[in-house]
Amino acid sequence: MEPTAATESISVMNPATGEQVGSVPVDSAGDVAAAVARIRGNQPAWEALGFKGRRKWLNELRDWLLDNSDRVADTLKAESGKVRAEATIETPYLADQINFYGSKAEKFIGEQKVRPNSMLAATRKLRLQYRPYPVVGLISPWNFPLVLSLGDAIPALMAGAAVVMKPSEITPLGLNEIVDAWRNEIGAPDVMTVVNGGAETATALIDHSDFVGFTGSDVTGKKVMARAAETLTPVSLELGGKDPLIVLEGANLERAANAATWGGMLNSGQMCISVERIYVEDAVYDEFVDRLTTNVEKLEQGVDGETATCDVGAMTMMSQLEKVEKQVDDAVAAGAKVLTGGKRGEGPGQWYEPTVLVNVTPEMSVVEDETFGPVVTVTRVADQEEAIRLANDSRYGLCASVFGPRGRAEKVARRVEAGAVNVNDMIFNMLAPSLPMGGWKESGIGYRNGEYGIRKYCRSEAIVSARTLLGSEPLWYPYNKSRHALVNKMTRFIGARGLRRFRG
Repeated sequence: MEPTAATESISVMNPATGEQVGSVPVDSAGDVAAAVARIRGNQPAWEALGFKGRRKWLNELRDWLLDNSDRVADTLKAESGKVRAEATIETPYLADQINFYGSKAEKFIGEQKVRPNSMLAATRKLRLQYRPYPVVGLISPWNFPLVLSLGDAIPALMAGAAVVMKPSEITPLGLNEIVDAWRNEIGAPDVMTVVNGGAETATALIDHSDFVGFTGSDVTGKKVMARAAETLTPVSLELGGKDPLIVLEGANLERAANAATWGGMLNSGQMCISVERIYVEDAVYDEFVDRLTTNVEKLEQGVDGETATCDVGAMTMMSQLEKVEKQVDDAVAAGAKVLTGGKRGEGPGQWYEPTVLVNVTPEMSVVEDETFGPVVTVTRVADQEEAIRLANDSRYGLCASVFGPRGRAEKVARRVEAGAVNVNDMIFNMLAPSLPMGGWKESGIGYRNGEYGIRKYCRSEAIVSARTLLGSEPLWYPYNKSRHALVNKMTRFIGARGLRRFRG
C-alpha cells in the first residue's frame, strides 16, 4: 500500500550477509483505515463475480507466480536468508492452493439444499448459503512470508472476501512485490493489498477487519485474540509448536533418521511444524542416534553460490538466534550433551549450527518451550507408552510423526495429541490441501486447508421459504383453545414415536 503520509521506513536486511536489500514505508493507523475502507468498497463487486469470475483472476495470479518464480525466489532468499532450494518451494505451494480452491470452493461453500428433519419442516424449503466476511485481515510471520500470507489469502479471495495483509517487518519485500504485480502487471481488481509496519499497524488492522487471521507465536496470538475480542471480531490463530517424533522398534531407521534430519533442520528449524523433540524406543535408540548425528554433521550450511548448493541457511531474526543459543547453553549447563553443533556459526550473517542434543530432561526450556531453530533433542524411552506420555506432555499440539511398523505406528498416532500426525512420513499434511491443518491446546484456534480453510472466512445464512401461502399459520396469532389443542396434537404426532403419537 502507498501510505498517505509516510514519516518513516523499515530497512530490510539479508540475514546471511548483513547487507540491506530493500525498504518499505511504515503505514500508520490512518493509512490502515484508509486501505481497509478502499478495498471494502470494492468487495461487493468481487463477491458478485461468482466462483468462475474470481477463479479467473486467481488463475492469472497462479500463472504469474509460476512465470516469475525465479524472481520471487531471489527476493525471498535475500530477505530471509534461506537457501535457494527452500526459497523456491513457496510459489508451487501457492499454485497448488489456487488450483485446489479454484476447483473445490463451490462444493465447499456453494448454496446447499437442506433436507427437512420433520414433517413440519417439510412444509418449508430449506437452503444454506455462505457469505464472506467483507474484509479479512491477515497478520503473517517471517519464516514463510508467502505461504503464511497468500496461502491464507487465496481461500479468502475465492470465498469472495477482500484481503488486507500485514507481513512481518523483517520480511515484507516478497509479499509487497506480488501484490504490486496483482494490481499493476495482472491488472486484477483492487481487493488485495498490503500494509507495512509493526505493532501499531497490526493493531489497526485488527480494529478495522471483519475477520482476523494470525500466524505466529502463542504469546502474540493471545494479544491478537484479546484485541479482537474488544470488537467481537472472529479470529483464526496458528501459533507455536513443539512437535514430537516417535521412533518405534521395527521402524525403518534409515527413513526415520532422514526424515528427522529434514524435518528438524528445514528452513533452519524455523517452522511451527519443525521436529523439535524425538522419542526413541530403547532397542533402536543407539542406531537411530548414530544415523541422525551423521546426517546432521553432513549438512552444508551457508550462502548458495554459483556452483555451491547449501542445505541450511541463516536464521532470519537475531533475537531468535539468541533465544536458540540460550536454550542450548542452559540445557548443556544442566547436563545435556551436544552430539554435533551447539554454537553459533562463523561469518557476518546470523548462523546457528545444526544441533543434536541428548541427555535432556522435560523441565529444560529446550524441551518445554518452542525452539524455532536448527536444534533437535533425542530422548531414550522404555516403550511406546512412555513415548506417548512424553510426546503429549506439552502445552502445544500442532503436528507430530510416528515411525514404526505401520499397524502399530498408526495405533500410536491415534493417541498423540496433535492436529496432524504423519505415520512413517514428515509434515506431508502441510502439502495435502484436502486435509485440515490446525493446532490443539496452545497451538491455535481454527484450521487451514480443506473445507475448513475456506468456510472460516464465511458466515452461514439460512434461507427458509414457505411452500404454501395460507393466510395464517397454526402457530401464529390469535391464540385460543381450539388452535392450542390442534397444535398440541400436531407436535405430539410429529415428535412422538409409536402409539404415543395418538395419545392425549
